[in-house]
Amino acid sequence: MSIYVEILVRAPMESLWDRTQTPSLHERWDLRFSRIEYLPKSHPGEPQRFRYATRIGFGLGVSGEGETVGNRGLLDGSCTSALTFGSYDGLSIIREGSGYWKYIPTGEGIRFVTWYDYRTRFGVPGALFDRLVFRPLLGWATAWSFDRLRLWIERGLDPAVAMRQAMIHLVTRLALAAIFIYQGAVPKLVARHVDEMSMLRNAGVPPAFTDMALNVLAGAELAVAAALLLAWRRRWPALLCLAAMPIGTAVVALGSPRFFAAAFNPFSLNLAVAALAAIDLLVFAGVPTAARCLRRPPAVVKA
Repeated sequence: MSIYVEILVRAPMESLWDRTQTPSLHERWDLRFSRIEYLPKSHPGEPQRFRYATRIGFGLGVSGEGETVGNRGLLDGSCTSALTFGSYDGLSIIREGSGYWKYIPTGEGIRFVTWYDYRTRFGVPGALFDRLVFRPLLGWATAWSFDRLRLWIERGLDPAVAMRQAMIHLVTRLALAAIFIYQGAVPKLVARHVDEMSMLRNAGVPPAFTDMALNVLAGAELAVAAALLLAWRRRWPALLCLAAMPIGTAVVALGSPRFFAAAFNPFSLNLAVAALAAIDLLVFAGVPTAARCLRRPPAVVKA
């Protein structure tokens, strides 16, 4: 149940080290922390102590402390950073833990790896909540943050901009899915609206087949909604929406032009869908994703 995350970063070691070991830079990309600060040392050789804070919503936050030791320039060219951490905050589910970061140079870039584990508080309920909810979310947040770091280093995409683009992607996908769910379910399946039947007949569908055609269209729209949600990190659902809207508008314009004068009409609806799909495609390349990270250690191949 420990958390393992690995990502390949195509960047110089110095750049990656600075953005992960400098508190003011670290807190910019890591979703798990809202503030990180180093505490003063009594002498240079001792481990570096730090304090961290995390907002958990509703104006609440948790805080804790830890210490870290970094080793740079090892014989194989790699670097490591080990840490321990813990919290006396009564709101924190994490009591204490430990882990490491590894920076492993390869021919393609640097394998940036983390592993950590922790003990929880609140007894059995806390352990159950951690296993079912908190730990999966924390692992996802770690992987998502690693990709946000990669985008910052490789493409120069500011972490705040990456967050904004992720929120735009979230809003556009949910809005598109909601539109297709509503259009597929309510006027076609639930209400069996007369206007839907009329447009099908005007398009040349025989009266005996309008019910079946309406069910097919409803299924197609619900399938598009499912694709938008399930293929969250794929472009093609948004491309499908963008391509389908001019075709759908042209079909209605040729067969049922009177509907374009209605208060709620195919032109405005299809234009909105096309615009949302285009916005989603425009921000897509700058959206971090946990899917780019390995979540388990690579298998060791035995000779």
